[in-house]
Amino acid sequence: MKKLIANLKFAWQLFNRPSVHYSIGFLTMGGFVAGIIFWGGFNTALEATNTETFCISCHEMENNVYQELQATIHFSNRSGVRATCPDCHVPHEWTDKIARKMQASKEVWGKIFGTINTREKFEAKRLELAQHEWARLKANDSLECRNCHNFEYMDFTRQSARASVQHSTALAAGEKTCIDCHKGIAHHLPNMKGVEGWQ
Repeated sequence: MKKLIANLKFAWQLFNRPSVHYSIGFLTMGGFVAGIIFWGGFNTALEATNTETFCISCHEMENNVYQELQATIHFSNRSGVRATCPDCHVPHEWTDKIARKMQASKEVWGKIFGTINTREKFEAKRLELAQHEWARLKANDSLECRNCHNFEYMDFTRQSARASVQHSTALAAGEKTCIDCHKGIAHHLPNMKGVEGWQ
């Protein structure tokens, strides 16, 4: 223990005293270059974890929700515009993206401890997982939906009567957000018994 304390004191003195061999300019420039390298590496890693390939690299996602996504209009449609996992589950703005990545670190624990590593376990937790996503989207006013779907450019005449009424009233007034009506738009719904707004 004494040796550890002595080593810590030595390290503190080493970092606390002024540089003997290098100029302040060299140290500043070195810190600047190291910062750029760190920032570049950090952003590269962040973008690598923000791809569909990364999302479906674990079988829990590939064998469950990704299979469901493939049958929806968000995956394949007449216009060829396709939403990938990060488009709907990761905000586009940098600060919001970092906050979401920090939240997603809890999902790593789920992977490590196998909380949804079988179809049965996944189905048992489906409602809980869905409710977390619905709450997140409700809290941010369905930000990820609005990255592609802009209310101002909606053509109500080409929508069903029900959708046109809902979009032009509840959505326009801010009473509701996309996820209030569009649960299950890209994935199968869990058992919705007891979920507000569902019979």
